[in-house]
Formats: sequence, C-alpha cells, structure tokens
Amino acid sequence: MKYALVFPGQGSQYVGMGLELAKEYGEARAVFAEADDALGRSITDLIKEGPQEELTLTWNTQPAILTASIAAYRALSPRVDLDVVGMAGHSLGEYSALVAAGAMEFADAVRTVEKRGRFMQEAVPVGEGAMYAILGLEIGKISELCNEASTQSSLVQIANDNCAGQTVISGHADAAARAAEAAKAAGAKRAVKLEVSAPFHSSLMAPAAQKLSEVLAGINFKTPTVPVAANVDGLMNSDPGKISGLLTDQVSGGVKWQDCVRALAGLGAMTFVEIGPGKVLSGMLRRIERDLIAANFEKPEDLVKLTEGA
Repeated sequence: MKYALVFPGQGSQYVGMGLELAKEYGEARAVFAEADDALGRSITDLIKEGPQEELTLTWNTQPAILTASIAAYRALSPRVDLDVVGMAGHSLGEYSALVAAGAMEFADAVRTVEKRGRFMQEAVPVGEGAMYAILGLEIGKISELCNEASTQSSLVQIANDNCAGQTVISGHADAAARAAEAAKAAGAKRAVKLEVSAPFHSSLMAPAAQKLSEVLAGINFKTPTVPVAANVDGLMNSDPGKISGLLTDQVSGGVKWQDCVRALAGLGAMTFVEIGPGKVLSGMLRRIERDLIAANFEKPEDLVKLTEGA
C-alpha cells in the first residue's frame, strides 16, 4: 500500500503535545533539544508548561507545532516501513513536510517559522483583520461574495480551500464580516469567526511575505526524497530551486488543501498518515476523497495501529 504523510498547521497546538513521544523515544527527545538550541530559548518548557494563551501566540505556535511534528516523524520513521510516495503540510505544516522530506534542515526551519510568525503578526495590527470559516456553501459562491464585500480600501478573499463545505475567508475585519453575513444569507450552514490574531493567507500579508523571502534566500534547500505538495498551487514539487518562492507566496496566497490531497492521491497514495498534534487533517480527508484512509501518529500507542496497517 502506498502512503502520503501530512502535517498539521496552526490550531492543532495544545500544552503537552509531543512529550509522550519524547519520553518514550530518543529520536523525539533529540528534536526538542535541537529546537531549544536553534531558537536560543526553551520551546520545550513552553510546550510542557504553557499556558495555552502563550503557546497560541503565533510566533510560539509555529515553532512549537513544527517541533512536535518532526519529533513524531523521527520517532515513527525508523520503526514502521511505509511506502511513502509524497508529503504535504497545511500552511505551517508545509515546513514540517519539507523537513521530513529532507529538503530543509530542521534548525533552519524552526528559526524560520518563528520569524514567519512574527512577520505575519506585525503585518496587520491586532483587530484590523479577521478570518471566518464558511460551512456548507460552494466555494465559487463564496468567492463571488468576497468580491462583492470588498472595496478599494477594505478587502476579503478566500484563504483556505480545506474540503467540500469548508472554506476559510480572510481580510480586513469589516469586509470579512460583510462576506460572512452575506454567506449566511446565501444559505451557508454557519459562518464562524476564527480565533486568530491576523488575516493569514490574504494579500494583507504581503509585507510579511517580503520579509520572509529575505530569510528564505539564505537557506540551502535540497532535493526532497519524495515530492512535496505546495499549498499555494496544489502541485507536487521536487525542485529545490522553487521551494523558496512557493513558501514566500504561501504567506499571502491561499491554501489549496483539496488540490494537495488530490495530487497525493494521484501518486497512488491510499492511506494518509497525519503526523503531529491533532486530527484536523484526518477529519477533512474523507470529505475530499471518500475512498482514502486516514491514520494519525502523535502518541506511542498510535504506533501499534500503524504497524498493523503496514
């Protein structure tokens, strides 16, 4: 059976994530130690002790989830022989996928996503932007409503095409609210305002993208061991020369998650293993392709199920 590995993004964080694996496996402990060393501060203590509000700050969340995800990957990979044909990650998770595929050194990635988090927060003052999850409305209609709600000085656009019936919009707070109300009036089941501190994956993030591009220019990317799906276009990529541009564009571009999943399925992947905290991506999977199988690995007991499946 062919497998795809997928890695979560912001929103999956919780106090204590990855620590059971670190207690059980030396490979996972080494990742936490490497993260602390690379950052010059203890992200391990923050994950261990919280508080959740501090962990949720975007410049903490991003390196924390990356660390927990790579700790899980390095605990898993020597113990289960999976025929992995490709990888992907949701937003921040794309960095985890690139590290797991050998295209990016972990220390470079953890330092980069900490800066990415700061750049994204600095791009738009708190309260001026907003994001909403629109449930139960076709994405073409949502795009139309975003265009109608936008003005020259206040815009909203599609940020995440997650799965059938779940689309995230992002932009200026007033325009996003207008689009959300219009979506409900047009028949959406719900329009849920997300608890985020900035309008991620919108053109308002252009200043963050510019700063991030300068950081990424100094990183030596390598050819990945398996292709990695790029969020911004939903296509598989194995060219190290394209990675910096794809990660830069991702900050202010949308996450085409449905396309990423279908691209992996096109490589023959039938089982998708979500590696790292939570099961958000697993929950989306069957709503994208009904025949695909979802599994996850974030705790030692998950190893038994994967071993039996392999």
